[in-house]
Amino acid sequence: QVQLVESGGGLVQAGGSLRLSCEASGDSFRNDGMGWFRQVPGKERVAVASISWGGGATYYADSVKGRFTISRDNAKNMVYLQMMSLKPEDTAVYYCAATSTGRASLDRYEYNYWGQGTQVTVSL
Repeated sequence: QVQLVESGGGLVQAGGSLRLSCEASGDSFRNDGMGWFRQVPGKERVAVASISWGGGATYYADSVKGRFTISRDNAKNMVYLQMMSLKPEDTAVYYCAATSTGRASLDRYEYNYWGQGTQVTVSL
């Protein structure tokens, strides 16, 4: 069983930065692929970024490439999402997720575990 807790969300002006953190509990974290997803009301949850178990592979949604960076620290059971040059359209609830496949994936159906989410609001 893996439990995920996100933090770091908040209100930021357009052009600003935020770093989201996700703390994972459970022994499998080091073997799990991890992802960040986001969702706005009335829309599907979509992938933002993912990272493989060892950090060697990362994938990004086209909408965030060059602005967001995913990273992980297996010694601390943490995964991060550094968000730069934020835009109002980045406003959403951001979710951390884990996949026992171990690989990086933007397919939300591969993820077994999900956090509760953290709100990110980007104002003009």
